[in-house]
Amino acid sequence: MNAVSLFDNISEDLPGELFTVLAAGNGVTIERIVSKGHASAEGEWYDQETREWVLVVKGEARLQFEGKDEMHLKTGDHLFIPAHARHRVVWTPKDRETIWVAVHFS
Repeated sequence: MNAVSLFDNISEDLPGELFTVLAAGNGVTIERIVSKGHASAEGEWYDQETREWVLVVKGEARLQFEGKDEMHLKTGDHLFIPAHARHRVVWTPKDRETIWVAVHFS
């Protein structure tokens, strides 16, 4: 078995966010998400069936939960998102990657 870096296999050109499943099983999915200037489309909200815990490993982002002010997440910040908490990515920087680890679970 070989170790793999979260920072490997990231293209310079990311037309869309890059989602990579790192592990999955028993109702849990762990994924790496890479954003570079990506944001949710205006009026688009995530409304997920599962709970989610996210960690910003590198970079920064602004998130918004429906009816709430935007929050600015920086490297090292993490957040628990309850199931069906409508939220969206408002901003990620265009000049560098934001790398997230997301854990989805029941």
